[in-house]
Amino acid sequence: MATMLNGAAVMDAALLLIAGNESCPQPQTSEHLAAVEIMRLQHIIILQAGDGDVGAGWGFAQNKVELIKESQAQQQQQEIKQFVAGTAADKAPIIPVSAVLRYNIDVLCEFICTLVPVPHRDFTRPPQLIIIRSFDVNKPGEEAEKLQGGVAGGSISEGLLKVGDEIEIRPGIITKDASGFIQCRPIASRVVSLFAEENPLQFAVPGGLIGVGTLVDPTLTRADRLEGDKSTKVSKLKKGEFVMVNVGSTSVGARVAGVKPEIAKLDLTGPVCTRVGDKVALSRRVDKHWRLIGLRSRKLLLQQQQKQQQQQQQQQQRPVLQWCCS
Repeated sequence: MATMLNGAAVMDAALLLIAGNESCPQPQTSEHLAAVEIMRLQHIIILQAGDGDVGAGWGFAQNKVELIKESQAQQQQQEIKQFVAGTAADKAPIIPVSAVLRYNIDVLCEFICTLVPVPHRDFTRPPQLIIIRSFDVNKPGEEAEKLQGGVAGGSISEGLLKVGDEIEIRPGIITKDASGFIQCRPIASRVVSLFAEENPLQFAVPGGLIGVGTLVDPTLTRADRLEGDKSTKVSKLKKGEFVMVNVGSTSVGARVAGVKPEIAKLDLTGPVCTRVGDKVALSRRVDKHWRLIGLRSRKLLLQQQQKQQQQQQQQQQRPVLQWCCS
């Protein structure tokens, strides 16, 4: 679930894959559809295949149709229609496909091109890239003069990134001082290369995934250092409970420090770089798996915080400061 939520942070669209030889919905399929609705992706294409994600451009497709009869595929289509009724995918077309026989793959490509609009991109703002992965591309035993800096992989959300640009990576290097307080030191570097798959670029624009070569010490980027299914009722947050917070492509643990009817205070295990209005997803550990339980935005949290502060100030006639999250 953490991987799915992190990936949805940089996606304009997604595919919901439903296995043609299984009943619909499977528990994880329901969970992923709910997660995509919460992340507010505006377009979905559903494929009759295994389980997958939902994203831009509404549509459905059945995969593994070579394993079932036509009557079974039609019956499952009815199950899919009932499953998505009343959801954001209510009017999505259903596309039966076969990855093995490449059946209807051309139709799927046409749906993606025609139904998924190209989102508006702001090229005038300073570039911002959401890092999803980070790598050390050096081979063991590489000679010192051939060593390369760390590589960050992700998607540009706004602006234009060019080779030679000076960049800053946040939150950067995370340490604790003698008192145990967490400190963040942004990493300053320079873009030395840009790649889209194996294609070198001189500049990159929003949309798609790119690799950014930097001068950062590769030990800091190694192994992504820069970044069972049961039905259960979602209960309210409890003080002392440990949850996972997803902001953009970042996942961080948090302990519930306090709970009130419409607000909760979370103590994060690490810093998160975010802005007012960013969506914050919460997941809870259920049977050794992280399960999505809700979504809020920093804007809403701050509004609730300000409202609560005003009420307390009116009651106590003195300044009150309380943070919704840390």
